[in-house]
Parts: sequence; structure tokens; C-alpha cells
Amino acid sequence: MKVTTKTILKLKGQRPIVALTAYDALGAALADRAGVDLILVGDSVGTTILGFETTVPVTLDMMVHHTAAAARAHPRALLVADLPFPEAHRGRDGLLEACRRLMQEAGAEAIKLEGGEVVADKVAFLVDAGIPVLGHIGLLPQRYHVLGGYRKFGKTAVEKKHLQADARALEQAGAFAIIGEMIESNLTAEITSILQVPFIGIGCGPHCDGQIIVCSDIIGHTLGKPPSFVKTYANVANTIEKAYAAYASDVRRGKYPS
Repeated sequence: MKVTTKTILKLKGQRPIVALTAYDALGAALADRAGVDLILVGDSVGTTILGFETTVPVTLDMMVHHTAAAARAHPRALLVADLPFPEAHRGRDGLLEACRRLMQEAGAEAIKLEGGEVVADKVAFLVDAGIPVLGHIGLLPQRYHVLGGYRKFGKTAVEKKHLQADARALEQAGAFAIIGEMIESNLTAEITSILQVPFIGIGCGPHCDGQIIVCSDIIGHTLGKPPSFVKTYANVANTIEKAYAAYASDVRRGKYPS
């Protein structure tokens, strides 16, 4: 049965939600065959696939391209597309057009949007227009240059108050679920308990309604070191490198093609 936003909502309190990123048809198909509930075509495509140092250079055209590729896998999982920098802060016409492209042209079934109280009115506007919204609070990678780097959030009383307010505002605006990134574990538990919608964590510890992770981090499809909270289940980069090296050796020695 196809996973919808209603399915995700119903999973709160029943079992942990499993979410994973994917950036193309093969990645989406494999994630779907593994049985994940939600596939996010994240703007993390910029750092995992496209060679950027942050997600900031990722454009709407890039997101449409990669979302469309993932949609061609026709996943059972709910397919969500990231709204890239700085589309959420455009006027309503521009915002609606960006979301229209991701849904009508690319095939996304929901949109993820970074920000809390400051974008709550935009979330309500999109939901009223028939666009399901997945919220995102805590560490906001699109604000990398303002933050000056990545860090944990919710360590101070002020940050705790702001994050709780962000979560409530997004829920009241109509978000069907909210992602929390790099938030203190104890605060994550508090936010999860006060929300009626699922709170899905990345780098937030175990006390949430589910987990989302960047696919390349958990399969070792990277040349860098994954974040400290990541459990690596494979070393795909090493396997690929060895296969390429074996192929190169066979060609040079005249063993391929035989």
C-alpha cells in the first residue's frame, strides 16, 4: 500500500518512522525495496553528489532534476523534495511556483522546508494550497554562512524555548511531520512529547518518532568521515575503488576483455 502523509501521521506512537535520502532512480528504488517509509530528495545532493561544500549552491533546477529521477522509481514510500536555498523566503507567488515545479514537474508528493516560526505563515499558505509540508528545525544547513559552521542546538534555555516554539508553530501551521537536526537528546524527547505530529530526528538521539539519515553516510559511499552520530553499515566507496582498480589492472594486462 502506498505511503501517504496520513500514513506517516498514524505511525506516531505505533512504531519508529524510517526515513532515508535518495537522489536518483536507483537510490530511490533500493531504499524503497528496503522498506523505508519516507524518501527525501534532500538538498544534501549538493554535498554528497555534486561536489559542493555546503547545500547553499543547490538550485531549484537541480532539485527538480534529482527529484524527477527519484520519482521514476515509483516508490511505495512517501517521496519528499527539499525546497532549496532561499526559495522559502520568496514572496508567496515565487514560493508557490517553486513547490509547483517540484510536485507537478518532478513528481514530489510533499515538500520539506527549513525554518520554524519565521516560516510558519508560509507553511500554512502552502498547506492551504494543497501542498503537504515536512518541517525542519534545529540545525538548518541552508543557514551555514550565518551560523559559521555546524553545531548542536538546544543547549541553552533560550534555544530550548525557541525550538519548542518553532515546533509548535509548524504543527499549528499544518506540517504533517517535523524533522529535528542536531538537537540535544533531552530536548528532543520534550518536543516529541508535546507534538501531535511525528518528530523525526537526525543527530538528535533516540527519543523521537523516527530517524532520517543521509544515505551515503550509512553505506560508506563517501571519501570523508561521516558525522559522529552515524552508524556505517557498509563501505561502498572501498568496494567500488577495488572494483575499478581490478578492472584497470585487467585492461592493462590484456585480461579484459578476454
